[in-house]
Amino acid sequence: MRIDKFLKVSRIIKRRSVAKEIADKGRISINGRVAKSSSDVSTNDQVVIKFGNKTLTILVKALLDTTKKDDAQKMYEIISEDYEHDYRNE
Repeated sequence: MRIDKFLKVSRIIKRRSVAKEIADKGRISINGRVAKSSSDVSTNDQVVIKFGNKTLTILVKALLDTTKKDDAQKMYEIISEDYEHDYRNE
């Protein structure tokens, strides 16, 4: 499954076009390699997504073509969620 579709179906990113844009800027890596929006992702892959201030690392658990909201979180497991600066505690 393409990484942009996985991020949309798993509801990590709401729109596939946004996932494509983030990937094409080099802010997503799969197993340590920078990914394009067309890069394939499979189960047990480690995906690192760099948002503005946040870096999210996930492990792909399942690949589903469509999901309901409750099933979306079963597609991945969060390994870490790091912030360059944690504004939540200010």
